[in-house]
Amino acid sequence: MKEKIKKFQELNSIAELGGGLDRIKKQHEQGKLSARERIDKLLDKGTFVELDKFVVHRCTNFGMEKSKVFGDGVVTGYGKINGRTVFVFSQDFTVLGGSLSEMFAKKICKIMDKAIELGCPVIGLNDSGGARIHEGVMSLAGYADIFLRNTLSSGVVPQISAIMGPCAGGAVYSPALTDFTFMVKDTSYMFITGPEVVKTVTSEDVTKEQLGGAMTHNSKSGVAHFATENDEDCLLRIRELFSFIPSNNMEEAPIVPTKDDPNRPEMSIHDIIPVDANKPYDMHDLIHKIVDDGNFFEIQEHFAKNIIIGFCRLNGRTVGIVANQPAIMAGALDIDSSVKAARFVRFCDAFNIPLLTLVDVPGFMPGVAQEYGGIIRHGAKLLYAYCESTVPKVTVITRKAYGGAYDVLSSKHVRGDINYAFPTAEIAVMGPDGAAQILYKKEITSASDPAALQKQKVDEYRETFANPYRAAELGFIDEIILPELTRPKIIQAFELLANKRQSNPPKKHDNLPL
Repeated sequence: MKEKIKKFQELNSIAELGGGLDRIKKQHEQGKLSARERIDKLLDKGTFVELDKFVVHRCTNFGMEKSKVFGDGVVTGYGKINGRTVFVFSQDFTVLGGSLSEMFAKKICKIMDKAIELGCPVIGLNDSGGARIHEGVMSLAGYADIFLRNTLSSGVVPQISAIMGPCAGGAVYSPALTDFTFMVKDTSYMFITGPEVVKTVTSEDVTKEQLGGAMTHNSKSGVAHFATENDEDCLLRIRELFSFIPSNNMEEAPIVPTKDDPNRPEMSIHDIIPVDANKPYDMHDLIHKIVDDGNFFEIQEHFAKNIIIGFCRLNGRTVGIVANQPAIMAGALDIDSSVKAARFVRFCDAFNIPLLTLVDVPGFMPGVAQEYGGIIRHGAKLLYAYCESTVPKVTVITRKAYGGAYDVLSSKHVRGDINYAFPTAEIAVMGPDGAAQILYKKEITSASDPAALQKQKVDEYRETFANPYRAAELGFIDEIILPELTRPKIIQAFELLANKRQSNPPKKHDNLPL
């Protein structure tokens, strides 16, 4: 018995070294943690239970039968984050470059199947050179098996991806199918084809960082949601995100007690919203004033900055925020911001997270580039997301709400539950200047003093339409509120809606305007 235990301990130690001490040292020299170190920092101390530690590949081509390593390049298992169970896999670059094999994929598929069965989130830590070419179609089949489970898990359990090294070729599609993607600055990258292929095909000279680095995908493509400073920062940010979301689509997000008074008035909001309707301001300032303890967890902060999305807590309960950003492009909706917000709205709806929409929008962004790029189709995605969502939805119009953008952003007409407006709100088909030009064009053109008449007509239009009262008269605004009471009014509304039950017509699935 002692000999058998000794053998087990020896083999266990070998398995936990992955590709060996020298390769682990090389990981550290590159500023990266090992696969197991990452899991240790991600999960609550002492909670990780490893599965399939002694799995090895079955390939005998190209002399691979002589290169078998326990675990086969990926560490899989389950553990806890703040006491809540999660499944995790961590790709090990020290073993054959973290390349994916048949057995590597089977290990990941096993925990994904169990996660769906048990209603637990899946977190994938990616650091891989791609498919293991020695295995041919078996490695490709392994990727497809994972993609299928990503798709079937979508909307059932949260899926989080961290790119902590290379992620190229077919490997990129699994993170793309998950809910949130983290990247590490300077040490991670994602692309379908690398710089060498790009240069051969298009003659473009580009580095890995320029083509698929963390900031590229956070600021230009929108593929990634977070750009973190290093491995430790990435893992801590994942833990923070996890604190805002439920474990599955049948549960609610965890409640975090707060000492922040739910009835707290905030007089300083008066100083945030300018009197001049054309003057920009930072919507972040308003968000931080109304959420619990000023804590707002922003998502995709570097992409489509004209709209803000993220999680907060209101009286301890998680709420998703979608807010126009008047400081960028006047808060107008364009292609990127529409898609960014639509995906976030759909995530919140899938996982029972109420939505707060803060509106200050002059409309959709005009221009040839936007029209050719499909602003109609992409804008329809955001409209569709709000229309189909059944979670509690509270809307606050702080200033402008013009044109179709008013309709799209959780208006009463797309099943917004409680719709508030500040006294500064302007709700109309378009801004007063443009409206006067259209409605009184002939009069203004033929007038002895066109500028004076233009100003008079603009003032008349503003008095008639550029205020919240006409919409309130028609019941499209439930209440006009004082800005300082924003926090208590919103919390009161969400408490009212806590037991909301709403469903959509039965269907196999929808046909989102992709």
